[in-house]
Amino acid sequence: MKDFLLPLLPLLLLLSAVSATAQERIRLYPGTAPGSESWSFPERTDTIQAQDNALRLTNISEPTLTVFRPKGPNGTTVLVCPGGAFRWLSIEKEGYDVARWLTSRGITAVVLKYRVLQTQPGTDPSQDRDLAMGNYARFDSVNAAVLPLAIADGLEAIRYLRRHSAQLGIESDRIGMMGFSAGGALAIAVAQAADPESRPNFIAPIYAYCSPILNNAVPAEAPPLFMALADDDKLAAGNATIYQKWHAAGRPAEVHIYPKGGHGFGLRKQNLPIDLWTDRFMDWLDREGLLMTPQMLQHSTGEGAWRWHRFWEEMIRSDWAGLKRYTELNRDLAPPQAADKRVVFYGNSITEGWVGYDPDFFAKNGYVGRGIGGQTTGQMLVRFRQDVLNLKPAVVVILAGTNDIAGNTGETSLETTFGNLASMAELARANQVHVVLSSVLPVYDYPWSPGLEPADKIVRLNAMLKEYALKNDFEYLDYHSVMADERKGLPEHLAKDGVHPTLEGYKVMEGLVQKAIDKVLSNN
Repeated sequence: MKDFLLPLLPLLLLLSAVSATAQERIRLYPGTAPGSESWSFPERTDTIQAQDNALRLTNISEPTLTVFRPKGPNGTTVLVCPGGAFRWLSIEKEGYDVARWLTSRGITAVVLKYRVLQTQPGTDPSQDRDLAMGNYARFDSVNAAVLPLAIADGLEAIRYLRRHSAQLGIESDRIGMMGFSAGGALAIAVAQAADPESRPNFIAPIYAYCSPILNNAVPAEAPPLFMALADDDKLAAGNATIYQKWHAAGRPAEVHIYPKGGHGFGLRKQNLPIDLWTDRFMDWLDREGLLMTPQMLQHSTGEGAWRWHRFWEEMIRSDWAGLKRYTELNRDLAPPQAADKRVVFYGNSITEGWVGYDPDFFAKNGYVGRGIGGQTTGQMLVRFRQDVLNLKPAVVVILAGTNDIAGNTGETSLETTFGNLASMAELARANQVHVVLSSVLPVYDYPWSPGLEPADKIVRLNAMLKEYALKNDFEYLDYHSVMADERKGLPEHLAKDGVHPTLEGYKVMEGLVQKAIDKVLSNN
């Protein structure tokens, strides 16, 4: 029995991995796929030892779509096309693994199992002499029989997703296509041959094997193009030509060519610059507005979000704690008079945005805002002396912790976040500054880091803060219980993106914080 199961083990592991993430598998055609009615060789799954034990499929006659859904979808869908020289599909490494990576970024991923050339049972389609010897013209002539069928599968896949977008819960105008090697050529060919219903909204061929499609025309409506490849990859030599043709046609195109990396790198890490192609792809999606939900796009632009993201990343590299952010404003702020009761609002983008949304609230009360977007409590603790203590306030209102849970500067524990907030409170007390310790606002999901399920973590952190405040005689300000909806998140009228308050949301907070400040000042 053990000997019988061993050959099946890779397949069993694959099926269990797919079922753990994928939510459904869909046949692309209602009956036999048109053009392969006479195919008789059975589909086969085996392991390619030379390719990191990657599972591959051969003799595919029944195309399917396998849907992978993120926990917090941002509205973008990518059809993933594995490579395999149109002879097999590297279904795990360039299919399911890629889908899992995309879903971790909030993107719905759909893996396309498309038709490949039929091969005799018992033969290894990867051992092709023409391909090994660089005789690509002859290799392509053999593949010519199946290439139109693969393209038909790609066109039908986009068409299916668009027609069934409502049932699938995806956005019909945010369906892209990513392919690897032969799958990259398939993505390009689909974009070249598509009609409006089957045209992807963007394509991302990665180390595409472009030889069989170089002569195809680029249509005037060709979608935006993103490419990544290694300069030492002979199989991807035609990528530059594709880019030039896209550019000559006046269509958006971006290409990243790295010195080394070879063919078939996928998501594999080689400790080379090419490992960063995935970051560049996410940057590109961000600039296109495809990492933001449609609701967020109503209030911002993809380019605006990207510019803010890049500004924040640059600050992290050059000024990790944001010590330069308020240097001039702190210098120009006059010391408080003896009778003044200066109040500093200290936090992240929620505090920074508060000053921008309702400047009158701060101006008429003489309140000072010292928030920096994206910051975690560790960063805030570093700048606490210069941005709070040196301003000689009577009261500091501390609101922070949500970016820690979002992992903005890496994964951290609730205990560490709580400790940072407690340290700020104790530093304030040691310097005769009264503290209003705010609860973290409700969040159901973070648009920039979906799937973390923060709602219950925030509840636990707030419980720790409330207990600490009561034991140590700090004023605890509970925004959470007043603003949370049934999901333990923020309703849309209080926060369009589920995290950052609207003006209406800030008005709710202002009533609460004013009572807390008045209480602290009247008791001291």
